[in-house]
Amino acid sequence: MRPIRTLCVLKTASPSRVALDETAIKINGEWSWLYAAIDTEPKLILDVALFSRHGTDPAAAFLQKLREKHDLSEAEFLVDQFGYRTALSRVGLSSRVNYTDRNLIKKWFHTLKMRIDCFHNSWVGSRASVREWLEQFAHYYNHQRPHQALDGNVPVKEVQN
Repeated sequence: MRPIRTLCVLKTASPSRVALDETAIKINGEWSWLYAAIDTEPKLILDVALFSRHGTDPAAAFLQKLREKHDLSEAEFLVDQFGYRTALSRVGLSSRVNYTDRNLIKKWFHTLKMRIDCFHNSWVGSRASVREWLEQFAHYYNHQRPHQALDGNVPVKEVQN
């Protein structure tokens, strides 16, 4: 299963806790699935990708790309459903999961969806324009948006310190 396109957000991190989830978005009236992973300590978006469907296969494909970009050998994955355990196992990642402490990914999706409400929860235009917008939003979130929980710092500065 190949993603519609993986969006490179940040290269080479070594997160200890990764919140992982997916959400549905509409592009030209058709549903797509946005997968995202966030390093919970510095609140850094590790990667996002669009898929034409959701399930274990897209989750495994997303995790494989994530594994190629980052050192996930010591990471604990914060997920909400059993299917992610299968996907984690399929790509050779630890099956240590935490179903309760994963609010960060839900908050990020909420922030993202608040931003796309301007589009009435749907994009009109090409998938390339959606990918570009998502990439710009992730860059803004990592590099420019101050976080109260980080004492006003941006996630990238937390990683660099």
